[in-house]
Amino acid sequence: MIKMIHTADWHLGQTFYGYDREEEHDAFLHWLCRVLTEKEIDVLLIAGDVFDVANPSASAQRRFFRFLRQTVGSNPQLQIVIIAGNHDSAARLEAPLPLLEEMNTHVVGVVRHTDEGKIDFDSLLLPLHNRDGETDAWCMAVPFLRQGDYPPREEEEGRDTYVAGIERMYDRLAGYVQAKKTGKQAVVAMGHLHVSGAELSENDRSEGVIMGGLESVPATVFDKRIAYTALGHIHKAQRVGGSDTVRYSGSPLPMSFSETHYRHQVVYVELEGETASKVEPLYIPRTVDLWRIPASPCPPGEVLEALQALPEAEAEAVSPARPFIEVRVLLQEPLPSFRHDVEEILKNKNVRLTSIVPSYPRQGDAEEHLPLTFDDLQKIEPLDMLKKAFAGKYNTEMPDELQQLFRQVVAGLKAE
Repeated sequence: MIKMIHTADWHLGQTFYGYDREEEHDAFLHWLCRVLTEKEIDVLLIAGDVFDVANPSASAQRRFFRFLRQTVGSNPQLQIVIIAGNHDSAARLEAPLPLLEEMNTHVVGVVRHTDEGKIDFDSLLLPLHNRDGETDAWCMAVPFLRQGDYPPREEEEGRDTYVAGIERMYDRLAGYVQAKKTGKQAVVAMGHLHVSGAELSENDRSEGVIMGGLESVPATVFDKRIAYTALGHIHKAQRVGGSDTVRYSGSPLPMSFSETHYRHQVVYVELEGETASKVEPLYIPRTVDLWRIPASPCPPGEVLEALQALPEAEAEAVSPARPFIEVRVLLQEPLPSFRHDVEEILKNKNVRLTSIVPSYPRQGDAEEHLPLTFDDLQKIEPLDMLKKAFAGKYNTEMPDELQQLFRQVVAGLKAE
């Protein structure tokens, strides 16, 4: 039997609305190290996006390598398999490989080719060992694929799209490993990609998903003989295609306020024979809370009252675990002083302001708009256009003082 942990999308070095997340990442990595030891894990799979950017900071890199050293020191039998994600620099991730291999850590960042120009499938396959050192499984460690990383199209295969190329890669690699494995060895696949039907995290733009799903592959790309597929790239943990053994582990930290009540996780997997006999989430403790204040948008006065009721910061020091807050306000018209009012109230509060999100009353039934001719547009007064735009956004008439200011601006422009 082999016991595995599947995780992905650490995004070490990431900032959250300008705040660093070092304490959060440290807490997660400390928790993960403890889980690996307590559960006597044999294999740790990290399915891409170890770092948030291709050129990570020195502190982010130190955090990563310190984790590897401490983890392997506490778990000498542990095998670690890492693939590059779209946020990682594949070459940078692979650079320390000669040293990492001494710690039983394997990194696959790039797709290598043979002297004949064909995909070197052996470089994408890694044997996985049980506690007795026997090869009980094989891992198809496929990094984030870019154009040209996959096998070329055969003449009879139709269009050569990005999705078709990824399908060819997994199909041929699965066939290759089936011919290579012996006995009842399981097959594990890794990938950093967008699978069709995967649910995206609301308001999280860091997943790099192309609108319209042009780069999404069907779940059927993963051979049914694969015991478990460990995916990265989508930050919400989930099963894919209705299969319990094809999963995104999700990110260990929340990436947006839509995840306020979400429980982040890693996935624990037991392999017995050629199948995954056990697959279950292990929930990650959250060290920093995310608050939306208020829970739903309210008028400015009510919002300021709610902020005033927040706990005061400790006098001696500011805790790094202060919650992040998103302020939600319902406006009838522009209120330029509102941000200043919010910041003044929060000066001595035990929270960190990330953003102020305004919303406006819903409009009634939309008016029927007919196309305007060029002559029609020439007849429209600028102030009328502004008043109409103001009413459309704020669902109320434009105040007289704003109209007067606009007239003064127009008069000044005409005078020039």
